[in-house]
Amino acid sequence: MKNFDVIVVGAGPAGLLAAGRAAELGAKVLILEKMKQEGRKLLITGKGRCNITNNAPVSEFITHVFPNGRFLRNAFSQFYSQDIIDLLSKYGVETSLERGGRYFPVSNKSADVLRALLQWVNEMKVEIRCAHRVEKLIVENEMIKGIQANEQQFITRHVILATGGKSYPATGSNGEGYELAKQHGHTIENVRPALVPLNTEGELAQSLQGLNLRNVKAMVWVNGKKTGEDFGEMIFTHFGLSGPIILTLSRIVVDELHRKNKVEITIDLKPALDEQKLDRRLLRDLNEHGKKKISNIFRFWLPATMVPVFLDLLKLNPEKECHQVSSKERKQIRQLIKNLPFTVAGHRSFKEAIITAGGVSTKEIHAKTMESKLIKGLYFAGEMIDLDAKTGGYNLQIAYSTGWLAGNSCVDNA
Repeated sequence: MKNFDVIVVGAGPAGLLAAGRAAELGAKVLILEKMKQEGRKLLITGKGRCNITNNAPVSEFITHVFPNGRFLRNAFSQFYSQDIIDLLSKYGVETSLERGGRYFPVSNKSADVLRALLQWVNEMKVEIRCAHRVEKLIVENEMIKGIQANEQQFITRHVILATGGKSYPATGSNGEGYELAKQHGHTIENVRPALVPLNTEGELAQSLQGLNLRNVKAMVWVNGKKTGEDFGEMIFTHFGLSGPIILTLSRIVVDELHRKNKVEITIDLKPALDEQKLDRRLLRDLNEHGKKKISNIFRFWLPATMVPVFLDLLKLNPEKECHQVSSKERKQIRQLIKNLPFTVAGHRSFKEAIITAGGVSTKEIHAKTMESKLIKGLYFAGEMIDLDAKTGGYNLQIAYSTGWLAGNSCVDNA
């Protein structure tokens, strides 16, 4: 049996930050990772580009975190976006700031971010053992005494669980960390997919498959009442809707679908124009091109792929000349441009969810240390905590900050 000051379970971003920080403060640290390599999920974040963090100030950042962003104030005061950028820079990762306050590596390679974090923890003399699945925590008198993995026992007084949630289970995050926490009395809040694409009824989305839209507004309607909206980019797929604004709104949608409510999403294709301005533009274009076919004029208003789909939905003859379009038909065109409707039939599974909502209740974790309120010496970091955020680098920053704080606290409380 080997003795360690700190054992971290999971070699993702939260685990690596926790281990590196504890080792930096002089602790003897072991990381146990059940997969054959570290950071599998980090490698696929941001479609392999890795949206490292976001430059939003703390006050704004916490408004994008659910269900309780304020829980992170202390973690962010110790380690925030500039801190991760500085750490990565030290190991050769240059970053660039893109729209929406999102930071990416200049190389556009998530592998560079992982390489830098591994270089750091190796430099700090952290021992990493891959292909080691943790079977149980060894607890006596509500205090951590060690851990059992691959039928071996490791002695320690500090364990940091950073096993991730349940999204992308092929990368190793299959919810095992929740079971370890649950075995020792922790409440696991309703675990469900988050930042997840949506299935829609009918064939409208499929007929637009592959079309990417920018600067549009998506609105969520629950039993006919508007409950959320977001502006930005989205994409149509063979099963329904995806892309940043859809993923962000999926948090509302998933919860409402689980409550068996009727959920619809409408897309405003011209959010910069109100109904009156749009009507004036339609009227002007129709008048100016009176002899042209309506199918040709639609190209002024919509991406080419959408034109036949719209004409079909509106039951408009593509050969019809613009001067023949009635005011009623113009109104129908306007309404469809402002409210392209989709009925949501469901959501994709954990296999396609970027992150997990739910997890270990924050009511049972000390916000100032990330230590369990139930078991002394047990700490939590990253996605397995009941915290999730919108897209844009927010979720990774939560992982770094909670990991850093947990690693820091282990040594402070030694």
